[in-house]
Amino acid sequence: MGPLYRMAVACGFTVMLAGTAQAEVWKEAKNQDGIKVSLSDIPGSDYKAYQGIALINASVSKLRALQEDVAGACAWIHECKLQKVLKHEGNKTWTYSQFNTPWPVTPRDSVLLITTQEGADGSVTRNLEEQPSYIPEEKGYVRVTEVKGFWKMVPKGPNQTEVTYQVHTEPGGSVPSMLANKFVVDAPFNTLKALRERAAQTP
Repeated sequence: MGPLYRMAVACGFTVMLAGTAQAEVWKEAKNQDGIKVSLSDIPGSDYKAYQGIALINASVSKLRALQEDVAGACAWIHECKLQKVLKHEGNKTWTYSQFNTPWPVTPRDSVLLITTQEGADGSVTRNLEEQPSYIPEEKGYVRVTEVKGFWKMVPKGPNQTEVTYQVHTEPGGSVPSMLANKFVVDAPFNTLKALRERAAQTP
């Protein structure tokens, strides 16, 4: 192994480790009822990314089915008012959602591209990416400009799944910092709690 190769490998490991460290600077914001919520600063953004983790007594397949029932999922997604499928193609689904917001913030809507990937370990990852110009904007709503995140469901037993819900959102328009800071904690906590309750009620 020549010195240039060794140097390249060393630099590669350094970059990889630095990237991993930077990507995992999470500060715990709430840990209650078996749900842990952490927040992370995003360079260049006024809004924090959120990460919620919970162990749910349900199989990966059941939780996936609850998520893929797009209209029904609105009942357990935080502040969801309406949700529907726009298009489905292979492992990709485009969805449209409307969200309630507290006064005086204008309600938001969102167009997501959801790409589903299955892991060899039985896990399922559903990557979320905003597509703000996929359909025309709706009157009375501010279109969310950016969403980057994922759902990851990892089997932890015969009927247990570790669920991670991680998202960074640029909500578009103006949102008071107090409301934004509350949302990034409430959204993952309330969503995971309601998903867990819905899974317990579903045969």
